[in-house]
Amino acid sequence: MDLLALADFNLVARHGGFGRAARASGRPKATLSRRVSDLEASLDLRLFERGARALKLTEEGRALYERTGALLAELDETAAAIASGGDRPRGRLRISAPLLFSQTAMGKLAALFALKYPEVRLEVTTEDRTVDMIEEGYDLVIRINPDPGETLVGRIFLRDRLVVVASPSLGRPTGNVAVPAVVRGAGDLNSVWEVTAPNGRSNIRVEPVLRLSSLIMVRDAVRAGVGAARLPVSLVSHDLAAGKLVHWGDVDGPEIALWTLYPSRRLLSARVSAFLDCLKDAFPSGTPEEFASFID
Repeated sequence: MDLLALADFNLVARHGGFGRAARASGRPKATLSRRVSDLEASLDLRLFERGARALKLTEEGRALYERTGALLAELDETAAAIASGGDRPRGRLRISAPLLFSQTAMGKLAALFALKYPEVRLEVTTEDRTVDMIEEGYDLVIRINPDPGETLVGRIFLRDRLVVVASPSLGRPTGNVAVPAVVRGAGDLNSVWEVTAPNGRSNIRVEPVLRLSSLIMVRDAVRAGVGAARLPVSLVSHDLAAGKLVHWGDVDGPEIALWTLYPSRRLLSARVSAFLDCLKDAFPSGTPEEFASFID
């Protein structure tokens, strides 16, 4: 297989078209088209479906891209390291991270990483949706409790848990009385929260009075005394310690686990390895208290 043709195929697949690939690389569009056609001929496979205005990977093309992209990136890094006489991480590192983690920790993390590895161009995109790492060109994603069926590999680097908190001015309800609540998003339709407190398990009936799209907004509304809320303990631990909020109990349910995910353990790039080390340095134990201390 022609390695140069394979590299050009990956370039076109990554940018989603011959024109965009040509502009990004400074290579002639005709040259890229010819190399990809030669590769298709040598493999006896169609790698792209070519429409009048769109270019789409075939099933075989996608499989080839997923299996060779990381290998070619590693070859490029190895060649650059040998040429420069070292193995220091360099190049672009694209990361997708969830909203709350980005708002509270990613700015500080990104700054620490940039200072330590000035030759890496770090790009962080904030979104809670599940991204396609290969299709969208991410090197690493951070996700909360990812689907066990994910084809990606990775590891947990932080753990958290949900607690019910409220302003001291809001009295804890007794009996079957509903308490005003601040919830995240319109999809939270629970009318009863099951919690565990030092005096045992109990149910809290709630009546949502505010629906907000960000947990930071939820916390701020709870501080103002609007209602109770379920929030990560790392986000409210300082308020609890200062007496600005009171703890009504731990929410029953699975823990919150933050994962780093990447396509494969093999040929893990120096950039990704360096960022994983940065996370390990920031959160050596991965506890909620450690996270709260970091974002203070």
